[in-house]
Amino acid sequence: MRVLQLIDSLRSGGAERMAVSYANALSKKGWDSFLCCTRLEGGLKSQLLPAVGYLFLNKKHSLDPKAFLKLRRFIKANKIDLIQAHGTSWFLAVLIKMSSPGVKLVWHDHDGRKTENRPLLILRSFSRFFDGIITVNSEFKLWALENLKKPNIVFLNNFLAAEPERGELDLKDADSFKIICVANLRFPKDHLFLLRAFHKMDQSTEEKISLHLVGKDFKDEYSDALHQFIKEHSLENVHIYGEQGGVAHLLKQADVGVLSSSSEGLPVALLEYGRAGLPVVCTRVGQCEEILGNSGSLIPSGDVEKMTQALLFYLKNEKYRISDGKNFQNKINTEYSEEKVLPEFLSFLKK
Repeated sequence: MRVLQLIDSLRSGGAERMAVSYANALSKKGWDSFLCCTRLEGGLKSQLLPAVGYLFLNKKHSLDPKAFLKLRRFIKANKIDLIQAHGTSWFLAVLIKMSSPGVKLVWHDHDGRKTENRPLLILRSFSRFFDGIITVNSEFKLWALENLKKPNIVFLNNFLAAEPERGELDLKDADSFKIICVANLRFPKDHLFLLRAFHKMDQSTEEKISLHLVGKDFKDEYSDALHQFIKEHSLENVHIYGEQGGVAHLLKQADVGVLSSSSEGLPVALLEYGRAGLPVVCTRVGQCEEILGNSGSLIPSGDVEKMTQALLFYLKNEKYRISDGKNFQNKINTEYSEEKVLPEFLSFLKK
């Protein structure tokens, strides 16, 4: 089978990481593997294996005839059997499916928004063109079963690529207790909630602490609100690094990983924290509770007091930092590896 991953960008987001991971994993298994980036290239392009066929559409808007024809020619020339459309790229994939009925279409649902905020009527209407759906958590699977016109639905864990990323950037405030958050600066990651908790933590301890935000800064209103909060509260120990390729290298320098999202699917950042052996504080959203289990601290979304106390606990208790980090690392290496998830994925495709 010849499989094409379809993704809107190659920036360092969770869906983007998974598109690259699937393309590489299939290639390593000897499958004819391809990836098409529709709108915006990024640093993840360099992580594609040489054997993966690549196409960039430079798509300008939802209905872009030039991009559509370019993709259709690519699919025909490479005899693509199946499109795995990640996230919002499903719409373009449906258009291709309508013009090329022989091509199978699987929608990979990474949408981190709450299900009530999704365009249900549009998705329900076009879901009849899906030959299958992959969801990244059990809630999404239940929602799809109840709302979409497709019985072939499976929940598969996200997984980490076999090789960690490498980088040369070092975290600032090296002599401090370092809290790291890997998440693009956008809704629903809720960095402002995290900043409020960190500020309260900063006021509650005399020990030197620092917060490190790693992710794409879109320079929008969301970003402006974060920078304004940092300025108003003189948080010189908060550092924003922007989009980075060497995330694994940065995580090895941190003491605690944190996610403050108001909603999630199955965050790849959480898996990366585990692989690095970090103890974790995260909100009880999406698949986070199932991933973390008893190997970290789960708190309600938006609860500043509980976020503060959870971070202070790890600051003051090195024993639990180490044991929780190791337990979480063992769980990720066992349950969320490429070797574990890929056979389940291949079995689904063969149906």
